[in-house]
Amino acid sequence: MQYLDFEQPIADLEKKIDELQEISVDDEVLKPEIDRLRKKADQLRESIFSNLTRWQRVQLARHPERPYTLDYIERITDDFIELHGDRYHSDDKAIVGGLATIDGQSVMIMGHQKGRDTKSRQYRNFGMANPEGYRKAHRLMKMAEKFGIPVITLIDTPGAYPGLEAEERGQAEAIAKNLKMMAVLEVPMIAIIIGEGASGGAIGIGMGNEVYMMENTWYSVIAPESCSSILWKTWDYKEQAASALKPTAKDLLELKVIDGIIPEPLGGAHRDYSKAAEAVKAQILKSLKKLKKLSADKLIDQRIEKYASMGVWETASGKNSKS
Repeated sequence: MQYLDFEQPIADLEKKIDELQEISVDDEVLKPEIDRLRKKADQLRESIFSNLTRWQRVQLARHPERPYTLDYIERITDDFIELHGDRYHSDDKAIVGGLATIDGQSVMIMGHQKGRDTKSRQYRNFGMANPEGYRKAHRLMKMAEKFGIPVITLIDTPGAYPGLEAEERGQAEAIAKNLKMMAVLEVPMIAIIIGEGASGGAIGIGMGNEVYMMENTWYSVIAPESCSSILWKTWDYKEQAASALKPTAKDLLELKVIDGIIPEPLGGAHRDYSKAAEAVKAQILKSLKKLKKLSADKLIDQRIEKYASMGVWETASGKNSKS
């Protein structure tokens, strides 16, 4: 288990527990002390994770052992068939998607996929999609619409790939085309941020009838480090930037940008993949049950109204009004 800097007190306790367990394989003498330390570790974990700063949640969202899209697909779906290619250029490995069933309900499920080691991270381009990734997502969503199948997207990206070749192949156009299409998609669409939700790279597959965030994730137009580098010309103020951006699930629920928060196991989703996946699956099924009752026209109207109602402006008199 890899620990973040603010988890070090927990790491020290768990290391001591492991050492005592190795000493007393079948010895009951040390069992009371081990039980006491376990209880203390649980209490410490609960105390730390109930008072996380915004920057600490950003760190958790990036935890290298956190479950990714394919981990969730494996645990919440049956009969997953991955579909490849954008029919224009190539198959972008940073976005995976295909047909599957969830408790007998057919869905088109897709999302960003990161890697676990150097080789797989390069293969997945660190979860940063090229234009062909967004065009593949566009193709799969239109296929789902053709057959009346709901769309589920799992978002976890530090942003769309910013390379020159991506811009040459129309990165902005690919994302914009997806936004236009998703606004009028005639089937239910549910988007869930499972890790990082950065900029157009996230919204490029995230305009849903309902949008949810897992408890320890972030969703913003810019990463805290990038914000810090723009405002202060250094990454040193990333914690202040995270606080000002308000990118956490709690912040965005208060701002009515998202529809709800999906709880994670204590300590983060990486602590228990199965429990995290169960929570995601439960929310998907609950949302599908509600959205499937709506006609295509009502789904579109609801989606457009949802995004049109976001934000505020201030009049000359100083009175706040909703857009």
